[in-house]
Amino acid sequence: MLRRKPTRLELKLDDIEEFENIRKDLETRKKQKEDVDVVGGNDGEGAIGLGSDPKSREQMINDRIGYKPQPKPNNRSSQFGSFEF
Repeated sequence: MLRRKPTRLELKLDDIEEFENIRKDLETRKKQKEDVDVVGGNDGEGAIGLGSDPKSREQMINDRIGYKPQPKPNNRSSQFGSFEF
């Protein structure tokens, strides 16, 4: 594999302005979210999944990561295949 010299990156004024705009936007969103959490925290369900039963918490995690468990079959032929003697 050929080695090449590192590429020089130059920071422009537009890049700095864009970064600061995005950072301010994220800070305002974070403050709004904190305000909603403080107002919504009074009903006892401020944290997600802490007050719920384990099944619904597990289901919420599975939905978040996109895992869809398949039910396991209970008969022996599905476990070992169909052997014929």
